[in-house]
Amino acid sequence: MLRRIVLNDAMDEPSLELPDFLSFRRQERVFAGLNLALLVFLCLTQFFWEKYLGAPHRQVLSLLGVGIVVNLSELIWLNRRHELGTTAVVRLTWAMIAIHLAIAFGIASYSYKEDVQYFALMIPAILQAAFRLSFSAAILTVAVSDGLIFFWVWNYFRVHPPVDPNEYVGAGTLALIYAVIGLLVWTLVNHLRRKQLELTRSLAELEKAEAKLLAEEKLAAVGRFSSAIAHEIRNPVAMISSALATAANRGPDSADSLEMYEIAIKEAARLERLTTDFLIYARPRLPSKVLSDVADSVGYVAAICRPRAAENNVEVRCECEDGLWAEVDGGQLQQALLNLAMNAVEASLPGGAVILRGRRGDGQVLVEIENGNGPIPAAAVACIFEPFFTTKPSGTGLGMAIARNIVMAHGGDLVLEQNDAEAIRFVLSLQSSAAREEHTS
Repeated sequence: MLRRIVLNDAMDEPSLELPDFLSFRRQERVFAGLNLALLVFLCLTQFFWEKYLGAPHRQVLSLLGVGIVVNLSELIWLNRRHELGTTAVVRLTWAMIAIHLAIAFGIASYSYKEDVQYFALMIPAILQAAFRLSFSAAILTVAVSDGLIFFWVWNYFRVHPPVDPNEYVGAGTLALIYAVIGLLVWTLVNHLRRKQLELTRSLAELEKAEAKLLAEEKLAAVGRFSSAIAHEIRNPVAMISSALATAANRGPDSADSLEMYEIAIKEAARLERLTTDFLIYARPRLPSKVLSDVADSVGYVAAICRPRAAENNVEVRCECEDGLWAEVDGGQLQQALLNLAMNAVEASLPGGAVILRGRRGDGQVLVEIENGNGPIPAAAVACIFEPFFTTKPSGTGLGMAIARNIVMAHGGDLVLEQNDAEAIRFVLSLQSSAAREEHTS
């Protein structure tokens, strides 16, 4: 990902593109590798094609060796670096371009031949300028390369007359090819950079829009939350006020007064339970995790639920594998499981069953709470984990929200996995303790 893209309005061209260091190092490795491949190939041709090229000149081999050493040194230096500033990138780019152009011209000058293959070493320098630098820098690099080619041809025939016009035609063709390569590569890269700039701007706008939507959603959630709190508190307060007012208008020992006092006490208890649940939801305590067998907590919750379930003629079964080890806060986990299990019990018909099942799966400990009498209506499914949403006359609507908060604080998740006429199944997932499992196995 580019760190910055700057456009020059006057020239309508991008300035030097500065990628992050790792991307820049990968790019430079490609250019250095291309240069090394060409240098090694040209060096080998001096020996394998000696009868066509003539005996290798010491100066030519020396310059080829210098080029190989320079590119290897650059690769070693880059591998040891962890960061590189803008100025260093600019200087390194221009230095490598200048070195490769100089080596290509030097080798050609020492070869003493009309047709010289060593000008191929200019191609990586042109590609590097076109890929990384501005349009002006790419044109400058192409112009210098073409100028060196024509200068070499002129100098060769100055030393070895007479002049052969065909060599100038060949030099012009080579210069045209280099110009086309430079312009084409720069145009393609510039097009990609502009597309990247557009994508970067679009991403920034999308992030702003997302942040705005999240802020609006938070405000809307706060509004719904405040409205639900006010509604839930207003009803018991109104009942308490009405009951006390009615009792005050009657004799202190009358049956109506005693009934009103009993109503006030029940509503006060309901209000206390509501505020307690709200504080648990709004200010959740961080779990104090210890290595525990989740099967013990599942069995404990099943035992607590059985007396209440028996009153409704509902069976509670516990089906757990042994050794479901996980880092959990036992008290909080039992609270979450109890909320889920009691909801399942209260939603079951007489003669039904609630199953608490614990098992392992994909490096996790999974606890399933399953009951019949489904499915949950689709409208309710969308709100099932929202605070103060309840379908029970006496519920606070915080049980499911608290349970999910507890599970998520443990790094797990709570989802409705099955919701049909056969069963309603919630699945609570926790990260298992692999170290303890390996020890016990």
